[in-house]
Amino acid sequence: MGRWRQAPRPLGLLLAAILVGIVGRCDGGISSAYVRKAEKTIDMPLDSDVFRVPPGYNAPQQVHITQGDLDGTAMIISWVTEDEPGSSEVLYGTDENNLDLSAEGLYTRYKFYNYTSGYIHHCTISNLKHDTKYYYAIGIGDAIRKFWFISPPEVGPDVPYTFGLIGDLGQSYDSNITLAHYESNPNAQAVLFLGDLSYADKYPYHDNVRWDTWGRFVERNAAYQPWIWTAGNHEIDYAPELVRKSETPLIHYA
Repeated sequence: MGRWRQAPRPLGLLLAAILVGIVGRCDGGISSAYVRKAEKTIDMPLDSDVFRVPPGYNAPQQVHITQGDLDGTAMIISWVTEDEPGSSEVLYGTDENNLDLSAEGLYTRYKFYNYTSGYIHHCTISNLKHDTKYYYAIGIGDAIRKFWFISPPEVGPDVPYTFGLIGDLGQSYDSNITLAHYESNPNAQAVLFLGDLSYADKYPYHDNVRWDTWGRFVERNAAYQPWIWTAGNHEIDYAPELVRKSETPLIHYA
């Protein structure tokens, strides 16, 4: 735990003035009065529709994207294949029927106690145009899956960009309501995720199968809009009684 020290009064006043100036120039407004209920909720069972594995042998699942650079001209495409590595290639382009660009990614795996992950792929596609709709495809043969996203606008002081703030999502019935509420906003463009994703660590042996179900749960939005990740205390996964070197699934997932 670090020590807190009060700033000298002139410095404190300066910081306050800067903060007021920033807030004064911000015109984001409030997009929703929605507040998730505080009562403890029940997790959805493993056979829930939102956890369904996509059809096809070795079909890509848990598809999600995140911004790949500071300028908004790159996107990282991530997904999991369960049966074998398959391909780490992403086909993409601005014409849904002509994906004339490609990029090759890498894959990794990890183990946590008695769990072994699928093959986790990450592929960065670069040199994107701003504020442009791109289509992309991943997978092989009959298991190819197609998605799309809109790249961020060019960075500027007066460029509007609408993003949602989500944290402590989990995979309960209320989690489903929360995600559906966010999806109902037609202006939403990205998610800044404030930590505590799957809550897999609350299950016996930190059951990492619950990372897989969570990845399939959020795919319906995270495959189409960039989710920017930050870690919470539930991502620490410190369990020396289970594993000698604690693996943090978020490092592999994101």
